[in-house]
Amino acid sequence: MTVDILPAPSSVAAETEPSLPGRASVLRRLARDPVALTAAVLLTAIALAAVFAPWVAPYDPYYTDLSKAMQAPSEAHWFGTDNTGRDILSRVIFGTRNTLMLGLVGVIIGGFLGGLLGILAAFYRRLDGWIMRLVDIMLAFPAILIGLAVAAISGAGLTAVIIALVVATVPDVARVARGAAVGVMGQEFMEAGRAVGVSDATLIWRYLTLNCISTIFVFLTLRFGQIILIGSALGFLGMGAQPPTAELGMMAAQGRDFLFMAPHIATIPSLAIFVIVLAANLLGDVLRDVLDPRLQQ
Repeated sequence: MTVDILPAPSSVAAETEPSLPGRASVLRRLARDPVALTAAVLLTAIALAAVFAPWVAPYDPYYTDLSKAMQAPSEAHWFGTDNTGRDILSRVIFGTRNTLMLGLVGVIIGGFLGGLLGILAAFYRRLDGWIMRLVDIMLAFPAILIGLAVAAISGAGLTAVIIALVVATVPDVARVARGAAVGVMGQEFMEAGRAVGVSDATLIWRYLTLNCISTIFVFLTLRFGQIILIGSALGFLGMGAQPPTAELGMMAAQGRDFLFMAPHIATIPSLAIFVIVLAANLLGDVLRDVLDPRLQQ
């Protein structure tokens, strides 16, 4: 009697998924695409400015000088000043830090929870119906409604926005992860693993998750820009950072009362949101083409 030996995880991944391009291949593809290269450079510059905001910002973003209130862009203040005389360029730099932080936290936590739910639903068929009905319920509640509910319970702030962004991310990621995992579950090596007694934990992580993670990552790169936009919208509605904290959505909301007297107060933070979301979407679209194994066939 012969006994089939379960292939090693590395060989399984090689046989069941098209090989993913290496880092050098991704960089070469980005370098050949001027749009993607511009988006990558722009996002990198924005991220570095946000990380090193205390050293990059020309002024204290919270220092008020009413004698300089609502000044137009000038050599001293490149983006002008707001209604209390604060430098808008400095506030945009610090506001970008908070906006990017909200997007990253929402995508990371939501991606982890959504991916976990989707993979468990595909692996344990008896839980599939329960998990996906929970996902359907989460999809029924818009992120703005979740933000309002959390803000009503715990008060408006960054925590309320993060919870709303996580809830907005989980169901979409869960659906994508489940779809990818169902395809992997149909492979022969999963049945072989069960037959030779490989533990569920090993099958879920080494054989199922590692074969689905590229698909989940590709989806999250495309989702990042949308999460930034949702977080900014919640800030605009007053559910996010509270004054005097700098956050792009909240800054745009504060400037709407001065649109006719000093339009730059609202338009400059809004343009910053537009640039971040556009660059993230363009870069995510190219990364999808490069990293999605199905597009390599």
